[in-house]
Amino acid sequence: MKSFKDKSQESYNQKADNLEEITVEPHSHILDVACGNATFLKILSNKYDIKGYGIDISEKMIENAKKRCPDMTFEISSCEHTPFDDQMFDIITVCAAYHHFPDPKAFAKEASRIIKPKGQLYIADIYPSFIIRAILNPFVPLSKAGDVKFYAPKEIQRNFEEHGFEMVKFNNQDHIQILGFRRL
Repeated sequence: MKSFKDKSQESYNQKADNLEEITVEPHSHILDVACGNATFLKILSNKYDIKGYGIDISEKMIENAKKRCPDMTFEISSCEHTPFDDQMFDIITVCAAYHHFPDPKAFAKEASRIIKPKGQLYIADIYPSFIIRAILNPFVPLSKAGDVKFYAPKEIQRNFEEHGFEMVKFNNQDHIQILGFRRL
C-alpha cells in the first residue's frame, strides 16, 4: 500500500512532467518565484535550453537550489522586492506558492517591472472550491506553514490585469489551477 508521501510524490511528478501549459523559446530567461530547492527549474532545464533564476525567502532552500543547479542564479528574496533589473525575464513561474504571498498586489507590480513586454507569467496553485475557500480562508492565516489565503482564479486574474497583464490560459485539474498571463 502506498503511503501519503508516495501518492503525493507520484501525483506531483506527473504534474511537473506535464509542461505543455508553458511555452518556452530557446535561451529564455526564466525566474521561478518561491523556487524552493529548484526542482521545477531543473525539470525545465532538462527539457529546454534556458537561463534559470530562482528566488526564495528560505536561505536553506536557496542553498539546496545552488547545489542542484550550480549553473543557475539563485537569490534569497521576497517576491515583492527582487534584486533583478527591469524587463529581465521572458517567463516568470510561481508553483504552489501564491497562497503564501503576504502582498500579491506588490508581487504583481514587481512582476510587471521585471518581465519583458509580451513576457509570460504562469501561476500554479491550490484551487479549493468556493465553499472550501469560504470555510478555510478565515483560518488560513493561522497556519504554521505561512499560508495567507486561497484564491479564486478571478481574484488572481484581476490582480494581474491591474498591473498590465492579460490572462491567456486557464486550466483547473485535481484542485490545482494554472493561470497563464502575458505582459502587455
